Amino acid sequence: MPTASPASDAAAPRSTRFGALDIAYDDRLLEPREWTTAQSEWAAELLESVPDGPVLELCAGAGHIGLLAIHANPRPLVAVDLNPAACAFIAENAETSGLASFVEVREGQIEEVLGHDDQFALIIADPPWVPSSDTERFPEDPQIAIDGGDDGLDLARACIRVIGGHLMVGGAAVLQLGNLDQADALTDLAKSCGLVFAHPRTFDRGVLVRLDRG
Repeated sequence: MPTASPASDAAAPRSTRFGALDIAYDDRLLEPREWTTAQSEWAAELLESVPDGPVLELCAGAGHIGLLAIHANPRPLVAVDLNPAACAFIAENAETSGLASFVEVREGQIEEVLGHDDQFALIIADPPWVPSSDTERFPEDPQIAIDGGDDGLDLARACIRVIGGHLMVGGAAVLQLGNLDQADALTDLAKSCGLVFAHPRTFDRGVLVRLDRG
């Protein structure tokens, strides 16, 4: 788990209310969006019906979505992010939320930090989904947190592959995307990974899609 101060080499940390939690972050991370509490809430609903087992959060940022998902009914959470600053804030936010004993932070590429036998009852994924050519429209946001590659779906594809390889039978995943067109573009990949999209929920700022075993 990271030991460096979350605020090193960055502006002073800020804090925002995210559902029932106070979440710390700084300019190196994407500011938690209020609407994404819906992803946490859906994940918490699914925890009532999925098998026993841990939760995985991919592209976790400050860890807010996963932490809020397990806050009411804690179970082990593995939070993954490539950004060292994000990993440090996940650890801090887990501590201040009283969930540190449930949370393991893994820093690195999502395809590389999970073991072959790692299986999860619920997977939450919030990958960057802005096409590279459009990121200049969001100068206040760090590139690492929003740049999804040429079509905005590079990290989303990686998340689907990880979900396909690490989701328990009877488990579920909740993936955040920009719009339904992006979900449609990922349908064939999901099928090839043994997954199906179901029950999309649309919001002003994005789309949430549930994935189940096909």
